[in-house]
Amino acid sequence: MDHFPSTEAAVTALRDIAAEYAREIEVTHDIGADQTSRRTSAGFGVTTDPDGSLPHEAFIEFGGLPRVSVRLFPEDDAVITVEGIACPDVARDDVPAFLRSVFDGHAYVKTRRFPPGCNLIVPLPGDRTHKEWISMITLTPWLNGRIR
Repeated sequence: MDHFPSTEAAVTALRDIAAEYAREIEVTHDIGADQTSRRTSAGFGVTTDPDGSLPHEAFIEFGGLPRVSVRLFPEDDAVITVEGIACPDVARDDVPAFLRSVFDGHAYVKTRRFPPGCNLIVPLPGDRTHKEWISMITLTPWLNGRIR
């Protein structure tokens, strides 16, 4: 597992993954406590946290199918959205492995009859998985093609 001590290091790794899978990438940076989404209590023009650090958040969109976006937070976690399904609380260091699993076709949708529903399952290194509940009505063609 890689370690990304900063948001910028993680963005660089995601640019490399985009190149590896021949996908377009668009990156938006939010820098400063008054700009990042989790610092809503920061006053106008307040750019640093109380400890003097400058928080850096990034939003990354990948082109192609499946539709994938990543929001990297300064707190070393991320939200990855795959085909409209938000997968919160992904450790920043797990983001590249998560994306490779999706782009390599290892992610799948597991369904159950009762109660009806399904889960997006994304295998991660070390026999771990990220599991996210999906409503049956939100299945896109890409997700439908991954049902097991």
